Amino acid sequence: MSFPRFQAAFLYLILLFGSSLVVESAIGVNWGTISFHKLKPTTVVDLLKSNRIQKVKLFEADPSVLKALMGTGIQVMIGIPNEMLASLSSSLLASDLWVRHNLSSYVVKGGADIRYVAVGNEPFLSSYNGEYQSYIMPALLNLQQSLAKANLASYVKLVVPCNADAYESSLPSQGAFRPELIQIMTQLVSFLNSNGSPFVVNIYPFLSLYGNSDFPQDYAFFEGTTHAVTDGSNVYYNAFDGNYDTLVSALTKIGYGQMPIVIGEVGWPTDGAMGANLTAARVFNQGLINHVLGNKGTPLRPATPPVDVYLFSLLDEGAKSVLPGNFERHWGIFSFDGQAKYPLNLGLGNKVLKNAKHVEYLPSRWCVANPFRDLTDVANHIKVACSVADCSTLNYGGSCNGIGAKGNISYAFNSYYQLQMQNEKSCEFDGLAMITFLDPSIGECRFLVGVTDSRSLSSQPSSASGIAWVSLICFFWTLVL
Repeated sequence: MSFPRFQAAFLYLILLFGSSLVVESAIGVNWGTISFHKLKPTTVVDLLKSNRIQKVKLFEADPSVLKALMGTGIQVMIGIPNEMLASLSSSLLASDLWVRHNLSSYVVKGGADIRYVAVGNEPFLSSYNGEYQSYIMPALLNLQQSLAKANLASYVKLVVPCNADAYESSLPSQGAFRPELIQIMTQLVSFLNSNGSPFVVNIYPFLSLYGNSDFPQDYAFFEGTTHAVTDGSNVYYNAFDGNYDTLVSALTKIGYGQMPIVIGEVGWPTDGAMGANLTAARVFNQGLINHVLGNKGTPLRPATPPVDVYLFSLLDEGAKSVLPGNFERHWGIFSFDGQAKYPLNLGLGNKVLKNAKHVEYLPSRWCVANPFRDLTDVANHIKVACSVADCSTLNYGGSCNGIGAKGNISYAFNSYYQLQMQNEKSCEFDGLAMITFLDPSIGECRFLVGVTDSRSLSSQPSSASGIAWVSLICFFWTLVL
């Protein structure tokens, strides 16, 4: 008995991944890589495995990341950046090549378990003014053809992560897509429905709180509120449920009220703004996880939680743009070096987060302001350092905002020094800086030490006399901290 090619391929995938084809609601994570201090992909994958995280969302098809995920059984959503949509929408050949290089090369025996391709990232965001809107459907159609050619269409599903600003309403039951998006959203959801794909949405109660001084703070969390929203016979006690059901109403209005929903991004930052701190992040994320895994659902979808929820994010990304706010670099449940920021039970078997192991750090030394020099003319040096390195925690609401003028100078110098892999020349600043072996961290303000690998370590210039001089003045530095 012979099978058509696509049936044979699907049977092969069933044999390859076995019972993992069964879809189970779970907590996953977004793994972004826009960082000055990147961990090795294998170290991050080990971090995922030790925390029993079985679903990960990537923002691009990074070969080193995909190779590290091969053979792990971790389910993967790969992102296609918005900048690639134009070429993929206009060229089937470009689409074929993308699928060949980023899917077919990895979805093999012992390979990566790629389940979704995210076509664009929030392409309907209102601030884009429709820049990517015309590319979405042609890109989806081309990629679907390419998946069929590669015998992957039955297994790998195409999705389009949308920002919650794609829909609007004062009450959840009145939710509707923005007028200019109704036509494209109807086409998109019809495509998703016909191909067995969910609707992916990013929901951020923190941004509602950050952008609106009148937004009730307790409504952003899951601990109960004195500002519940009554919508007919339904009552909403948190912003997440209200936002989610606004989407359900919007989908219902275009004829797809039962469309499965995946939360592509949701989380709370730990630094860089008022309200962005360790306590708030822990309370929000733990409340979210308990809420979702409790299978309570929402008023419009009782006992039906999202298909999956991807926390944003796994790690801090210190090189992200701070245009939306300084908090953009501090969404991780782990710091840039894979160390847990706060206790969190992901509901995956471990009661707390486990730290990354075998992280390779640069030597324990820091670049700080020289206490013996006049720092009157230091402003330009700080400007240069912070234009390159991450100084976002120094701003209003940040964890290092209150460490004083000299502390600010030292933090800026050290951020630049670590970014330059502790090159001695990067701690000069016209003689206004010095190297110390004493950790200058103050309270919750952490002066980081960068991560590296063996090649970076071996390439660092060193000076015996310079290090000896630094050792002699370490004592004096303690006198001025």
